[in-house]
Amino acid sequence: MKVQADRMHFKKLNSLIRETGDRQVTIDSCTGQRYIASALAGKDIVINGTPGNALGCYLNGCTIHVYGNTQEATGDTMNSGKIYVHGSCGDATGYAMRGGRILIEGNSGYRTGIHMKAYKDKLPVIVIGGAAGSFLGEYQAGGLIIVLGVNTDSKSIVGNFCGTGMHGGKIYLRCKEQDLPQGLPKQVAARPATEEDMSVIDEYIDDYCNAFKAKKKEILHHDFYVLEPDTKNPYRQLYTYS
Repeated sequence: MKVQADRMHFKKLNSLIRETGDRQVTIDSCTGQRYIASALAGKDIVINGTPGNALGCYLNGCTIHVYGNTQEATGDTMNSGKIYVHGSCGDATGYAMRGGRILIEGNSGYRTGIHMKAYKDKLPVIVIGGAAGSFLGEYQAGGLIIVLGVNTDSKSIVGNFCGTGMHGGKIYLRCKEQDLPQGLPKQVAARPATEEDMSVIDEYIDDYCNAFKAKKKEILHHDFYVLEPDTKNPYRQLYTYS
């Protein structure tokens, strides 16, 4: 099914997507319609344009490709599936996501991965090709956030207050030691990635490179660092920053 979204009301657009028997859905001229593919499963969706807030919220197994940028809360509380953004994302991407993958060719805004958690046997993953805004991984409880910094001119690939309240999961940063975020919370430790660490993210790097035609060898020919909670004191300063 092909839909010319243009100025269509978001409720009508979402009804059309849900009611069609077609697995393949293409949305052209998307202009900020909200909640696209909310709680949806079993469809492959291509969006040309800019979807509105909460794209793929509660997603249950769809694959979505966005050729453009997305607004806030992409993948809010998603359970499974994949969202590929051939552009950049707004704030709160992956809010409370508990499964699935979000892969972003460009940058991501503030509070990416906030309240992200691993739910039962699910492992949520966010891969950011460029840079991430402030409060990356805020209150992160599980899952993986990978920031590659390959599509940005910024020396610092994350903003301020990275890992505030983080008490689970890991953040991978492709950067030099001197470019690690300053002033990390006391419960978050940074260390060089080991071979075992890199083996964990290998499939996600492959996925990113295949989706966005990036060169894996160039990406891996660089230092990676892992941020994770200090297991000796994981809850210290959980809700405060100093």
